[in-house]
Order: sequence, then C-alpha cells, then structure tokens
Amino acid sequence: MHLPHLYPYIDPFVIWFYRLTGYTFLDFLIGTFVLALIAVVVGEFTISLAFLVTRRAIEHNTDNVVRYQSISVDAIEAGDKATYTAANKLANEAFGKSFFQQLALASGFLWPIPFALGWMQYRFEGVEFSLLFTDYTVGYPCVFIPLFVLAYLVFKRVKYRLPYFRRIKHVLDAAEERHKNMRSFADLFPENAPVQVRNPAAAGRTR
Repeated sequence: MHLPHLYPYIDPFVIWFYRLTGYTFLDFLIGTFVLALIAVVVGEFTISLAFLVTRRAIEHNTDNVVRYQSISVDAIEAGDKATYTAANKLANEAFGKSFFQQLALASGFLWPIPFALGWMQYRFEGVEFSLLFTDYTVGYPCVFIPLFVLAYLVFKRVKYRLPYFRRIKHVLDAAEERHKNMRSFADLFPENAPVQVRNPAAAGRTR
C-alpha cells in the first residue's frame, strides 16, 4: 500500500486536532503542532528501535575505536612507529564505520517529515497564509517546519521522563562510559607539567 493511500485512514484522527477551538488559524497552529509532535515522537522511536537492533554492531565498532586508539597512543609513548601506524589505521576505519552508523540512525529521525507534509498537501494544498505587514503569502510547509523544531524542543525536555526512552538513555550512558576508557594523545603530556615561557626581554639581558 502506497503512503498516499493511508491518508484517508489517518485523516479523521489527525484533522480532529484542527477543529478544537473554532478559530481557523489557531486551530491550524494547534493541529500542525500536534502533527509535528507526532512526527518527532515517531522519528525518535524509529532511531531508538534501530539503535537497539544494531546495538551489538555499534558497540563492537566503539570498542574497536577505543582499543586501537589506546594502542596507538601506547605505541607513540613507546616509540614504536610501526605499531602506531597500524593501530591508527584500524582506529580510523573503526571510527568511520561508527560515524556512518550514527549518521544512518540520525536519518531515521527525519523520515516522518515527508509523510506529514504529504498529508498536509492532501488536506491543505492551495491554502496560503499572509505574512503580517507584507503582501507575501506562505504555504503549509512554512508553518510546519518551525512548529516541528518547537515540538522537538518540547519533547526533548520530557523524553527521558518516559520509561521507554529512559531505558534508551541508560544504554547510551553505558556506551558513553566506553569512551572514557580511551586514551588520547593528551595523555602523553603530564597534566601538571610546568610550562616554560621564555621572556624575550630577559633573554636579551643575558646576552
């Protein structure tokens, strides 16, 4: 079934939010905000589900990044150039895989937007709104996008109060702990090492 064929089925539910007050523009804002909020929640749920499905692969690549990065730092510290080169290459490869995995997950957050805009086209094609103090008009996308951002900010504040997303946060926090075990090249320099700053004026007097 093509997505446009679904619109008549979801239309009675969604359009209900567009008829709450009887004031046309206010109802349009309320309904569009609810639609945007639904898109945000569906997107968040999609990426969380995808994360749980691919969790082992993501953790495997994260462990490889931590391990090979730490090995490369140890090799630099020991002066072993060959080991450093090999470990650094493997660390970069693991980081690339991890990066593209996260990028693919992030893209899952956006897929409800075209679907929501498609329904709005199904319902509000040709509807225009005048901009205040101008002769210009805008269509439904110019209303939906800002409300989508607002819905995201609102949901972000309450997301981890929900049991399901709180569980996801615990999993993400555990993954973050893995990165804390990774050595960096900053570890090669003592934290409290004195920094010698040469005073040009003093140097000139000693000549």
